[in-house]
Amino acid sequence: MNDHRQVMTEYLAAFVEELVQAGVKEAVISPGSRSTPIALLMAEHPTLKIYVDVDERSAGFFALGIAKASKRPVVLLCTSGTAAANYFPAVAESNLSQVPLLVLTADRPHELRNVGAPQAMDQVQLFGTHVKDFTDMALPENSTEMLRFAKWHGSKAVDIAMNAPRGPVHLNFPLREPLMPILEPSPFAVTDKKRRHVHIYYTHEVLEDAVITQIIEACAGKRGVFVAGPLDKKAFSPKIVALAEQIGWPILADPLSQLRSYGAYSDVVIDQYDAILQEEAARVALQPEVVIRFGAMPVSKSLSKWLEALEDVMFYVVDPGAAWKDPIKAVTNMIHCDEHFLVQALTEGWQEKTGPSWTKMWHDLNGKVQAVMREHMAELEQLDEGKLVYELREWIPERAGLFIGNSMPIRDVDTYFAQINKQVRMLANRGANGIDGVVSSALGASLTEQPMYLLIGDLSFYHDMNGLLMAKKYGLNLTIIVVNNNGGGIFSFLPQAKEPKYFETLFGTGADLDFRYAAALYDGDFHEVKDWDELHDALDKAQFHKGLDIIEVKTNRYENVDGHRALWERIATEIREELAK
Repeated sequence: MNDHRQVMTEYLAAFVEELVQAGVKEAVISPGSRSTPIALLMAEHPTLKIYVDVDERSAGFFALGIAKASKRPVVLLCTSGTAAANYFPAVAESNLSQVPLLVLTADRPHELRNVGAPQAMDQVQLFGTHVKDFTDMALPENSTEMLRFAKWHGSKAVDIAMNAPRGPVHLNFPLREPLMPILEPSPFAVTDKKRRHVHIYYTHEVLEDAVITQIIEACAGKRGVFVAGPLDKKAFSPKIVALAEQIGWPILADPLSQLRSYGAYSDVVIDQYDAILQEEAARVALQPEVVIRFGAMPVSKSLSKWLEALEDVMFYVVDPGAAWKDPIKAVTNMIHCDEHFLVQALTEGWQEKTGPSWTKMWHDLNGKVQAVMREHMAELEQLDEGKLVYELREWIPERAGLFIGNSMPIRDVDTYFAQINKQVRMLANRGANGIDGVVSSALGASLTEQPMYLLIGDLSFYHDMNGLLMAKKYGLNLTIIVVNNNGGGIFSFLPQAKEPKYFETLFGTGADLDFRYAAALYDGDFHEVKDWDELHDALDKAQFHKGLDIIEVKTNRYENVDGHRALWERIATEIREELAK
């Protein structure tokens, strides 16, 4: 019996140690029986930080948030059976948003598979094509070869997860009883025995000088635009801004590109393109000859439709890792290259500047829209979802993180969060764009980014209230601003709203929840604000309170639609007048 335990301990400890040596610093553990030996060994490891989350769906997104913010691979561990299936939404998001996750599932040994054993289901290839790699691990052995096998798979899993395009890796561990490892003496104790580890060296994709020259010769002097979608690369923003200023091109910057909030202001950064491109006259006047897109597709629908409709345009997509993220199928030149390398190479070789009238037209229209926005915001006295984002932009502190919920919040941030001269890191789950797991993701990200704010709708908040347990359990510091319009606000902008007979039943779906009780349940401070002064007071209090703060802002879905449309009409009128000059 002890021999089995010793064999299992050595095999699994070799695997865990190799994960740590390869760069893993955090593990999120969902409690269970079959995963006992791996969980105990992770808890025993002297440098691995563990977090225990009893809700597997929340755990998956909590790990995703850590990995997204830290840009390191994070381990997820659960027992056998349906526990692993609850990781599926986070795994799908990890895959689509290129976030490195290592999903470890404990399993019944082979003799207990497909024979009616309890808490057993088919876990082989459970996540299908949603993971970059899958391994059904061998049963534990402690021969030299099998210990090397365990370590080899630990290194390989980290390497695959971290290589572009980053994403999730699944390893399934069949384990026999007894499940208790031997922790005395610790398998991670320092000894004189030399331990071998795999050292992983990462490279970046580059282009030959001749290709760089070819790109410059094809594009120089032409009317071009940079499109910057969701992209979170350190120090990338000032580099692409410098290039854009050098060659005279505007940058259409999605909020998740970090270009609206990297700590400086530039005239070439265009943040009101969503409103500008809703007007036909602008779409015609601003036709480019070249588009170079960095990052994933931006959230703006009007931008996507405009790009899709462009004809006789050279369309470059910068796509490290060959993910082929081009949903509009507009690409004419696919560049598999590291973004930093490409921008640096273009900056060094590109001397010819496009005429100043091109960027001036974009800048002038952007300024007109901003002016209309300021005037409109000044007139609004009642609580309004757009103005909430506008106010948050002013009040959010320097070097804060802002996690943005899907559906209406990310779209309102795109519209109302203009460029600011301070650093705010913006994050969101824009892979599968789901409203689930957002609270847990923000809490995970809060371990890296402080102070952290979350802007979220009421249904999305309800979807993941279980995730608040991690804030209570680990004393995490997060300020949640809940936009409570009592339902699915985005549907009020969609064609479904024109069918009132079943609209509220099927799409509005008001839940009539009082979130103060959720705050009390998880030891958070609750603030229900009724006007803008109360919002400012609540944000001030939250800034000095270390822990969970929930600020509820109640709005009216129907008034929100009317307000958005009134603003868009004012902007359209201003754009038409400007272009008519």
